[in-house]
Amino acid sequence: MLDFQSVRDKEMSFDELAADLTTDDLERLTNEMIDTILDLIKECVDADVQFLPDDPDAYDPFAEDEKDVDLAWTLGHVIVHLNASNEESAALASELARGVAFHGRSRSEVPWESVKTMGECRKRLEESRRICLASLNMWPDQPHFENYYQSRPEAPRLNAISRYVYGLFHADSHLTQIQSIVRQAIRSRSSKNLSEN
Repeated sequence: MLDFQSVRDKEMSFDELAADLTTDDLERLTNEMIDTILDLIKECVDADVQFLPDDPDAYDPFAEDEKDVDLAWTLGHVIVHLNASNEESAALASELARGVAFHGRSRSEVPWESVKTMGECRKRLEESRRICLASLNMWPDQPHFENYYQSRPEAPRLNAISRYVYGLFHADSHLTQIQSIVRQAIRSRSSKNLSEN
């Protein structure tokens, strides 16, 4: 997988990180990311999907409902969120590659409350893998890598490759959160089982 630490530390731009990547690399990196997430959740059971973890750093300024701004995210919530972000990056990257000027977001997120089983989580991850990989087939033989956009002044300037990588960067930023939720959920289950015996 890509090491995003230099980008997080502002020692390297997305363009520099993605400079030598090809669509074959993006395909491999997408598979690695989804496989990593599936591996992180392999010991989870249905009860873990909506387990509410302790997350003192929870803060989502983009929450639709004001009461959800400081809400800790469940495993199901994190999975549908990072999938939606990956798919949005993939969709926008394919448009940039085809020379289409940026014309707004391309986001669709499954309501997190509707995801209740591990089967649904795994299915959603595989569906997202398929969507992202399929988007790479929309790139022309000669991608328009000169086609850049910047969503807001403080955001990075992105072209097709760096926009696709931005989705992977975002997913990567949730990996430790997933690990923490899984750890807490398994510990909670173990404690509950001990108290019942």
